[in-house]
Amino acid sequence: MSERVYLDWNATAPLCADARQAMIRAMDVLGNPSSVHAEGRAAKALVERARAEVAGAVGCKPAEVVFTSGATEAARVLDGRPPELAVCVQDTAHDALWSHFDLGGPTAQPDGRGHTLAMGLANSETGVITLPPKKVDGRYPYGIYRCDWLLLDVTQAIGRIPFAFSWSGADFAILSAHKLGGPKGVGALIVREGLDINALASGGGQEMGRRSGTENVIGIAGFGAACGAAMRDLEAGRWKRVAELRNILERALAPEAKETIFVGQDKERLPNTSCFATPGWKAETQVMQMDLAGFAISAGSACSSGKVKASRVVEAMGLGTEAAQSAVRVSMGPGVQEKDVMRFADTWLAQYRKFRRKAA
Repeated sequence: MSERVYLDWNATAPLCADARQAMIRAMDVLGNPSSVHAEGRAAKALVERARAEVAGAVGCKPAEVVFTSGATEAARVLDGRPPELAVCVQDTAHDALWSHFDLGGPTAQPDGRGHTLAMGLANSETGVITLPPKKVDGRYPYGIYRCDWLLLDVTQAIGRIPFAFSWSGADFAILSAHKLGGPKGVGALIVREGLDINALASGGGQEMGRRSGTENVIGIAGFGAACGAAMRDLEAGRWKRVAELRNILERALAPEAKETIFVGQDKERLPNTSCFATPGWKAETQVMQMDLAGFAISAGSACSSGKVKASRVVEAMGLGTEAAQSAVRVSMGPGVQEKDVMRFADTWLAQYRKFRRKAA
């Protein structure tokens, strides 16, 4: 049996060697980072080193980094808003934003003060990059709304494309370690210097009073190391080769699968992401067929408790329900080789031919 090929990096990237080593070392650090003795200071030093490494990857100040359990928890930063303040959510945003926010309550006014725009910089399903709107008269325009604050989900972008919180114009950003080669269960909220927020969790006042609870020292150490490794890969141009592999895959599929839609191909995308829809061929069927053949791909976001359903993102892009029900995502990284991509293309096309024969 052929070795399995992992093509679901947007769901979670493989744990990188630097993160693994940093976590193993952190396991031997005994202290609680809130303790003032030598053991506590040693643990605190690991947390602060990681904070600086995350800040370096995100392009912000270390004091702007608040460690959380992941991007979903970080998105709770605006949960405590007054009901009259709307949060305008990008229609293709991740469920981590949609599950917390809405397009404005009944009392929200388009030009009311305090509205927040929550959006993703790079879409997890399609890879499409959406730059935030520029301020007009000091506010962010979004449809009929004028927003005072901007929250960016940069989970898929960090380490794959150039980004700096400092020049993004954002007030908040959220990210997760496991998307860039770190461990699962740790992430960060970035809060622009000078902004006050309600604590994500109340208690002992850790994380500068913004998120109480003893820090996950082992996970945080891995997060920081993964950020350092990811930035070295980006600077070394390793993701340019990944983009070449993405294009090789699409060129291999397109000539035969003429009705297949390559979502966002005409837009700026992440270098590693290919989302394609073959109307009538259910995404769930494709994912299972590829899994049995030794390939890990996905349909939509991985953050839906194992559910495979029509892609809300693809439908929001105006491609229709049938395309949304058939959209699958291949996402890769620097560890993927051309032979893996071509073997996937051959396997997918073989299943495609069977689908066409049944549909005829």
